[in-house]
Amino acid sequence: MCGICGLLSNDAPDPGVVEAMNSAILHRGPDHGAVESFGRCVLGYRRLAIVDLEQGDQPVRSERGDIVAVFNGELYNFRELRSELERAGHEIGGHGDSALIPHAYEQWGPGFASHFEGMFAIALWDRTAERLLLVRDQLGKKPIAYTRLPNGDIAFASEVKALHRIPGFSRELDLAQLDAYLALQYTPRSGFAAVERVPPGSYAAIEGQSIQIERYWRPGPRRQPIAEEDAIRVVRDEVTAAVRRRLVADVPLGALLSGGLDSSIVVATMAASTAEPVRTFTVGFPDRTYDERSYARIVAERFGTRHEEITIDPQPELLQRLGEVFDEPFGDEAALPTLLVCEATRTHVKAALVGDGGDEVFGGYERYRAAALASHVPAFAGAAAAAALGRVRSARREPRSPLFRARRIAEVVASSPADRYPALVEIFPLELRQRLWSDESRAHATRTFLPAATDPRLVDLESYLPGDVLPKADIASMAASLELRSPFLDPRVVETGLALPRSLAFGKQALKRAFADELPPGIAERRKTGFGVPLDRWFRTDLREFAHELVLGGATRGLFKRTELERLLNEHASGTVDHGHRIWCLASLELWQRRYVDVAGSA
Repeated sequence: MCGICGLLSNDAPDPGVVEAMNSAILHRGPDHGAVESFGRCVLGYRRLAIVDLEQGDQPVRSERGDIVAVFNGELYNFRELRSELERAGHEIGGHGDSALIPHAYEQWGPGFASHFEGMFAIALWDRTAERLLLVRDQLGKKPIAYTRLPNGDIAFASEVKALHRIPGFSRELDLAQLDAYLALQYTPRSGFAAVERVPPGSYAAIEGQSIQIERYWRPGPRRQPIAEEDAIRVVRDEVTAAVRRRLVADVPLGALLSGGLDSSIVVATMAASTAEPVRTFTVGFPDRTYDERSYARIVAERFGTRHEEITIDPQPELLQRLGEVFDEPFGDEAALPTLLVCEATRTHVKAALVGDGGDEVFGGYERYRAAALASHVPAFAGAAAAAALGRVRSARREPRSPLFRARRIAEVVASSPADRYPALVEIFPLELRQRLWSDESRAHATRTFLPAATDPRLVDLESYLPGDVLPKADIASMAASLELRSPFLDPRVVETGLALPRSLAFGKQALKRAFADELPPGIAERRKTGFGVPLDRWFRTDLREFAHELVLGGATRGLFKRTELERLLNEHASGTVDHGHRIWCLASLELWQRRYVDVAGSA
């Protein structure tokens, strides 16, 4: 696991610029780093050594040295690839995965990543063809951002904070991206007009002034249909194999354990596959409504893990730390417990497995069932139910209560068919954003930010997953110099989940049946609660003044109407409406602007 960066220039690029970029991502790889020039291209990287500890340094080269690459990630099928390439006549150094990348490019061309199984972001420079490739893994687990500078140079990095070290980097805001952020709690790119991202399952080919994006993989069902009588066995086999592929390491491994179905399955499979006790880590809150530590303990005891717990109390310093770590607007409050549990985990192990992706692949989100229900209920009935529930206090201000969820579903039923799923995922609905923006024309329908797909799992796999779930995991874990591995996001597992018969495709029915016998009683049937944070209480009590200062500080920028910001804060403080998540998004946006927009040269 590493961080990568670089600069492609029309003239002789300054290695000092890449040195500065590389220092901004030191946390991604404290074990080793390097910056090297290759004509018009300078490549930099930082290494967190997990595999091939002695010979895994970068950049890596082809036999002739005309193809060089830097690499962030892990290739789980590197042994098979190495054997295949060596049989084809390639001479590959070291014993790990990074050294084979230039040879894979020589063998298979620009689309070489279609042969890879793992998580990766790669920058490869073909000096003969004067071609720079920026390559991202199938699901987008590893990030890579790039920008064209005013002089025409192209710079890229694993994190946007590295781009801030470049003289002339533009901090002009992309207001359409900020509207998407208010709608979805994440930006499809970064919030900066000058920054782009290589999409998941794609590579950017940069030659001269041209940048061409090519897609080499899309999520979809596997080619072989799965008969219903075979589905449980197939799911069990594929998930088990995916976990075992992710146990290859030359350093100790652990697991993040929430006590939910997905992470419990990962721990169960690890425990059955390793001789040593699994190291497990969980995080909780004093607020019992949001605390899942008791379930994690049950799983830890069942599998005899070495278990660690941390507790989170509300402190302004925690939000400030998130503002430092996340170099893009990011409103998912689960970033806070993720960061803290990663920091605790890193004191014991260098890499850990997680349950990310199980909901998207096996239909675990409640909103999938809500979307299906909404298509069978008349819109007028939804509107009437929403109005009635809106008069009930708990339906307005207790996000984890059944009545609150029922009101949300009723509001969705009342929407037009095209807006129903977007309404289930949006944070600020369109009408609220129109009221909030100083210029209401900046607000756009939430559906315009989402891909068109009839299966909500595909919508999430191409939007919420690479926009929210994976950046949260990558940025939080890399800030602690910890590698996270996601078995449920193995492409084979994804293709299996999407091919399941409809009777097993939603509600994690296939996963529950495949692993229920191995899990402690009750774990498989637990309702999903998510990695939530008690924002409603925090912003009425401990963090009220801090949140007010941040949110109203943003009003001075001229983007939003101060009266609307005050209304949100007052309604939340009085308990009229729960705006906790919206206040968190606004506070996080202000922290990001103070750290990464206002201060020149920040990183």
